[in-house]
Amino acid sequence: MIAAEDQRNERFLMIAASRKLLFASAAVLSASAAVLALTTVADAGGVPGSATERPVDAPAVAQDTTIEVGWRLLAKLNYRTGEKAKELAELEGKMVKVPGFTVPLEDWAASATEFLLVPYVGACIHTPPPPPNQLVYIEMDEGKRAKMDGWNPVWVEGVLKIEMTESVYGHVGFTITGQKVYPYES
Repeated sequence: MIAAEDQRNERFLMIAASRKLLFASAAVLSASAAVLALTTVADAGGVPGSATERPVDAPAVAQDTTIEVGWRLLAKLNYRTGEKAKELAELEGKMVKVPGFTVPLEDWAASATEFLLVPYVGACIHTPPPPPNQLVYIEMDEGKRAKMDGWNPVWVEGVLKIEMTESVYGHVGFTITGQKVYPYES
């Protein structure tokens, strides 16, 4: 009798866990749709269809000389050969602004001096990670910390370095010395 009750309890717990996973998956899909929208707008350099729309490959230059960079442009790094598109190579050493989601390198960190920036919510180094040309290692400038909130998109501003780096976190194609991290607003 006790075994049957234990089995019912176990099934109940499994169903409850499955529901939590289902709701979490729905949240991830919703957030992923949001980052796709923000990436598309960042890649397009403005509101699609507007008079300010520019070719996807051209980086947007803000008035304060911070260059807005989207994930499609970062994907033009061939992480197998190290070759990079001309418009990507021109960003080396420049102040850039990239949208994405934070992944702390320390479990459960509320703020950090180093973290990964990824193009979609839920990307993680513990599961199959995005390819190296879709991972940016952020090391905040001396004395600065960034709030870690992996569920909401952010902008990261800093100096871009294009280099393949192998670390305990895997292969990463870019490094940014972070100056500012703030909530994404289109």
